[in-house]
Amino acid sequence: MSAAAVEAEETPAVVRPPGRIRARMLAAIDAAAIEVFARDGYQGATTQAIADAAGLSKAQLHYYIGSKEALYQRILQDIVDDWIAVFGFADAPHGPRKVLGDYIRRKMLYSFEHPARSRIFAAETMRGAPLLRPLMGTSQRRTAQAAAVITAWVDAGLMRPVDPLLLLFHIWAVTQHYADYEPQIAFFRGRSLGDEADRERLIAEVTAFVLRGAGVVEG
Repeated sequence: MSAAAVEAEETPAVVRPPGRIRARMLAAIDAAAIEVFARDGYQGATTQAIADAAGLSKAQLHYYIGSKEALYQRILQDIVDDWIAVFGFADAPHGPRKVLGDYIRRKMLYSFEHPARSRIFAAETMRGAPLLRPLMGTSQRRTAQAAAVITAWVDAGLMRPVDPLLLLFHIWAVTQHYADYEPQIAFFRGRSLGDEADRERLIAEVTAFVLRGAGVVEG
């Protein structure tokens, strides 16, 4: 037996589990797809562009995905799941100041950290949400529950009478603005949103603005 053969026999080969390889490839594909869908929209995105962004051939990409639509739907589902995770009113007994303040913070941090995901959601909504609408059942139920909590706070005199859905819409509009229109914000402010202290100041400003507008009582 040759020395090379002996060395090969004595040194066990490193074998990556197929599941780990697949998970790593899907993560790379998802990251590339988010970049391309956020930049080009669903209609403008191509599987070739996604493959290029992921460092794959088109054939390799299609080994892992069924179609552009299937990949896009998976990305949309992930984004919806993210929104659901951020959207929490379970601690309603703590009152509107804490619950709304915490919610605004989570929404704005998500906008700062995942602007491309927010832009995909916005673009899909603006084109009529044909692929997003079927995924929104849980979000619709959670929104109805949050609206009921806000109504209870109003009834308890903890905030002024507001339309609970409109309040939620306003929160979504302001917080997601920092992702969807980040280039505009950076242009007019003359700087990006990358500084942590600056982000904290923006969160505090938006929180105070919403709480004042909703007439949330002190304490």
